[in-house]
Amino acid sequence: MTEDSVTPRAGPANSSFELASHNTGLAIQRTRLSADRTLMAVIRTSMALLGFGFTIEQILRNLLEGGLIKGSMDAGRQFGIALALLSNLMLVVGILHHAQFMSALRKMRNDATAIGLIRGESPFPYSFVFVAALVLLGISATACASMLFQIGPFE
Repeated sequence: MTEDSVTPRAGPANSSFELASHNTGLAIQRTRLSADRTLMAVIRTSMALLGFGFTIEQILRNLLEGGLIKGSMDAGRQFGIALALLSNLMLVVGILHHAQFMSALRKMRNDATAIGLIRGESPFPYSFVFVAALVLLGISATACASMLFQIGPFE
C-alpha cells in the first residue's frame, strides 16, 4: 500500500472546502450573536418606554398636586399606562421574533451539519438574552398591572 492511499490528499480543492465550511460555521455563529444584539436593543427600548411612562406619570402627578398646573390627575396616569403597555407589547413582539428566528437558524445549522456542509462542532447554546427578556417581561407586566389596577409593588 502506498502512503497516498492511506492519508487523504491535502490538495487545494479539499483546503478550499474546509475553509468555506469553517467560514460558514462562523457566519452562523455571527448571525446568532447578531440576533441576540437585536433582542437586547428591543429590551433597551422597551425598558426606556416603561421608565419614561413611570416618569411622566410621576412628574404630572407632582405638578398637579403642587398646584403648578391645572388639569385631571388621570391624564398623566393614562399616558404613563399607555407607554407601559406599549413597552410590554414591544417586548412580547421582540421575544416572539427572536424565538422564531433562532429556531429557524438552529434548523438551518442542523440541516447544514447533516449534509456535511459544516462540521457543527462549536456549541449553539440557548440565548441568555432570551431568558433575561422573559424575566424583564414578567417584571414589566407586573408594573403595568400595578399601574392599571393600583395594586402591588409599583402603585
